[in-house]
Amino acid sequence: MQITDVLSLLGGLALFLYGMQMMSAGLEAAAGNRMKRILERLTSNRFLGVLVGAGITAVIQSSSATTVMVVGFVNSGMMTLRQAVWIIMGANIGTTVTGLLIALDVGAMAPLLAFLGVAFVVFLKRPILRHWGQIIAGLGILFLGMGMMSDAMAPLRDSQFFIDLMTKMSNPVLGILVGMIFTAIIQSSSASVGILQTLASSGLIGLHSAAFILFGQNIGTCITAVLASIGTSRSAKRTTIIHLMFNVIGTILFTTLCILTPLTNWIEALVPTSPSGQIAAMHTLFNITTTLLLLPLGTQLAQIAERILPDRVSDSLNQRRLLYIKPVDNTHEQHRIGTSAIAINGIGRELNRMAEIVESNVRESFLTVLDGTPKGLPAVEDTEETIDFLNKEISKYISSVIVYETNERDSARISAFFKISGNLERIGDHAMNISEYTKLMEEKKIAFSEETKQEIRQMQNVSLEAMQLIYPLESITTTRLEKIAKLEQKIDDMTDVMRQNQLVRMHAGADESAVIYSELLTDFERIGDHILNIGEAMAQISAPEYSSAAQ
Repeated sequence: MQITDVLSLLGGLALFLYGMQMMSAGLEAAAGNRMKRILERLTSNRFLGVLVGAGITAVIQSSSATTVMVVGFVNSGMMTLRQAVWIIMGANIGTTVTGLLIALDVGAMAPLLAFLGVAFVVFLKRPILRHWGQIIAGLGILFLGMGMMSDAMAPLRDSQFFIDLMTKMSNPVLGILVGMIFTAIIQSSSASVGILQTLASSGLIGLHSAAFILFGQNIGTCITAVLASIGTSRSAKRTTIIHLMFNVIGTILFTTLCILTPLTNWIEALVPTSPSGQIAAMHTLFNITTTLLLLPLGTQLAQIAERILPDRVSDSLNQRRLLYIKPVDNTHEQHRIGTSAIAINGIGRELNRMAEIVESNVRESFLTVLDGTPKGLPAVEDTEETIDFLNKEISKYISSVIVYETNERDSARISAFFKISGNLERIGDHAMNISEYTKLMEEKKIAFSEETKQEIRQMQNVSLEAMQLIYPLESITTTRLEKIAKLEQKIDDMTDVMRQNQLVRMHAGADESAVIYSELLTDFERIGDHILNIGEAMAQISAPEYSSAAQ
């Protein structure tokens, strides 16, 4: 095998993987946040869930990409762990499509597919058609890469060293390890199975040895989902455990069958003239049989995953962490299918959580100032640090994902979320200001009069009433925005009246807290302004199809 063959092999693998990425990116751009609604409707029962998983994987040619998408959906709360089980089972069936297409020699159409796809992208104006062109071009490039790899491997059939190496693969354990490690390295079972088919078609490996490598490839494909689950919730990590359990159980079952029965001989008799077809048949049999066996046990698989990775008490208590999106340093799946839906849902849930925390701090700040002492200040300060942390991390996450957003409507949503996060943080700042006035009150030995306290209670009630209208964010419609606007105007009117009342008390010489109270009124008024900003930002891009980000 010459250096040019090695370069051709690497180039073919690069085209194969790039073709899959193009297909995934095209589907992501075409579907956008609609992927969320599709999954909500079609994962209502196990059979539809399996079909959805198989369909998505068949289009993007990667069970790893589908599983990573599911991990993100579970992490962001869009999907339950039990719904994820059916998608994962379907993904394992859908990934067999690549092998079947290779066995049917669809690669002969690769140049035409690549040409048609590129023509769609270059010459058509409608975005949806250009996205589908990207999918078609990706499929063509994928098979062009497969053809390059096949040509590059042809000289290996005369290499005694390689023939001896492939003979050793008849050892089940060694074969499984080789398949697992190789697939884990390139992070694509479709690509590794395609390479295995190319070896078989070139006469370099028999079905009995190839079968064990194939089983290992099914385990190795789990590594992508495992990497994607780093930094996610416990439920998202359980999704990867289920994916791993599915393929390990299937591998144990079929390895046993291959050792104890002439299963490979039966497959060879079924597809006598096509070595790549034999591998495709074994791959399809593996995944369909394992799915049929485990389909009634999906709930039990989820329960086992929950026992392996139980909930931690600290997870629910620790506020200063992201619950629904991954920290930006771990965000490396921008081009994965479902990214838009995952991002929008996750950001929405984090912002709803942030709004709830901000509302709590607004309440506590007014209670602190009514108490007249700074003893409640440490709790407010601690919560304010949490609010600042969430704003910083959400803003970093938004900055990292909006660059890759290709759907105009979803891009507008994410931009609105950025404004909302900033306004929530500013409300938190004003709440902090209100509570900090107690330090000056204690230092100057100032106390509010009962009349002033009554006005502060009115401020608290109106502020909380307005806060409760801005979340869940997805519920902010034009009607709700009108209510928010009326409350904001009420806050402005109350501020004017209360300033006048304060002037009256000052002229009467009955109030020494004039400066502090004036500053407090300014914070109260600004809280109303930021609440209105949030309502306006969300109402501009709310639509009937924008379903729950907080349920």
